Amino acid sequence: MKKYLLLFVIAIFVMSCSKKVEIKGKIAGSSPLERIEFVEASGVATLPLTNIGLDKDGNFTGTFEAPKDGMYLMNYAGKSNLIFLKGGQNINISGNSATFPNEFTVTGDGKADNEFYQACQKFLMTYGQTIDIQTLSSGTEDAFLKGIQKISADLNKNIEENVKKFNPGKEVIEWKKNDVNTAILNVMAGYEMSKKQQNAGNPSFKVSKAFTDYENKLQEDKEKMVASSPFFRQYLLTKISMDFQKFAEAKAKGKTDISTSELFNDFLKTKKDLSQTTKDYLLAFVIAQSDMHLGTPAKASAKISEIIEKDIKDSSVKEDLKKMQFAINGVKIGEAAPDVKLTKQDGSAFKLSDNGGKPTVVMFYASWNPYIAEGTAPVVKEVVNFYKAKMNFVFVNLDDTKDQFTKTSKAMFTGVQGTNVYGEGGLNSDAAKKFGIYGFKLPCYIVLDKAGKVASRPYMNLGEPELVSILDKQTGLSAPMAAPNPQQQQQMLTPEQMQQMQEMAAQQQQQQQPAQTK
Repeated sequence: MKKYLLLFVIAIFVMSCSKKVEIKGKIAGSSPLERIEFVEASGVATLPLTNIGLDKDGNFTGTFEAPKDGMYLMNYAGKSNLIFLKGGQNINISGNSATFPNEFTVTGDGKADNEFYQACQKFLMTYGQTIDIQTLSSGTEDAFLKGIQKISADLNKNIEENVKKFNPGKEVIEWKKNDVNTAILNVMAGYEMSKKQQNAGNPSFKVSKAFTDYENKLQEDKEKMVASSPFFRQYLLTKISMDFQKFAEAKAKGKTDISTSELFNDFLKTKKDLSQTTKDYLLAFVIAQSDMHLGTPAKASAKISEIIEKDIKDSSVKEDLKKMQFAINGVKIGEAAPDVKLTKQDGSAFKLSDNGGKPTVVMFYASWNPYIAEGTAPVVKEVVNFYKAKMNFVFVNLDDTKDQFTKTSKAMFTGVQGTNVYGEGGLNSDAAKKFGIYGFKLPCYIVLDKAGKVASRPYMNLGEPELVSILDKQTGLSAPMAAPNPQQQQQMLTPEQMQQMQEMAAQQQQQQQPAQTK
């Protein structure tokens, strides 16, 4: 069967001061329960920069700080696409719910940049279907190199044609050229690895100087490419994966508690040919996809924190990883719960410290979260009825408006013992920021002890056995165990999920990452 080369990658070549981006638009046929998120596609942490609601007519509006001028991932209804944004822009986006965000239109600021980008992508999808990459890779190195160079020339010719047609900004043009170079490099890395495997009995096998010279030409500005492109980081990981595999097998022999991140960190210390910037981004990439996720044991999480603090030198990379870790782990267990601004239905202020000497379950939720309508409320009622004599319950609503909070809290918690409060601003509220709450974490449950200190990590499933054990310990009660509801369990957006946007090209690379040696 033919394997076709479809080039669709994330790569950004941008540097700018942080500026606000104003977003507005309309998605025809949309549900008011849907949301739009924007994520910096070049970043280390894939946390949403904003989460914007739609009204009953599909209109939306919002503002967020753009860390860089460049490519952003736009998430809607479980689907994603890329959009090029610059700080200071007023962006108007329109589309139809049946095809959005795969198809969308930008008017006003950003129109030329995104029409250029979409035209380039349309060409790639058509052009890629004409190339039999399997046949190209099975030939001689000289034939492969000539074929790759022709592909590069064709793609860059299309870029120049679209530049003349749409007159985009220089930033998106440079980004697109780097985008093509990165895709070509990944194909070349796959070819080289395949040939090395075929010549496993010949340890002296190497690709030619012409091959490596062309690779070097495509990555002349490696520092910027590694800082801006997750797919370029993937290319570099592919290049060193075999060496890492050997290192990891030797280093981890006889050990059961060593993580991929620890092994890769030790491996990078042996790589004198890599710059500190490259090491920082590659290590952050591996940490984020391998060992930073919900449910990571406390000991392992602490080790990751130590690596981030000690061995990551780039301040922006370090900050992004810390944000991601906070989003996963929440406030450190044993620390006092943050003093956050919460408001009751009658407008009076509420403090989490007003607990009457009892432990407290704090539930964060919003009406637009799909899991609310799939059994959350009945489970909450059961848990409250069992523990209410020994425990307080505070239900923190994170809807966009206080009116929606009033409607939702009455619908969900009338007759349920507990305190209903609102975080003004929803996901942008003081409460959400201080507890590290994002849309992907809703509903979210956090336990505070009777002294007002955090007693648990965040949980997305109230029936999770570990959480039930904490509730029992805090109250002295013993609840009957129930099977967790898998529909309530969610995972955050990881670099792997972000790379699904490029899965057609990434098919060549999926098996070529550093081994997940434990």
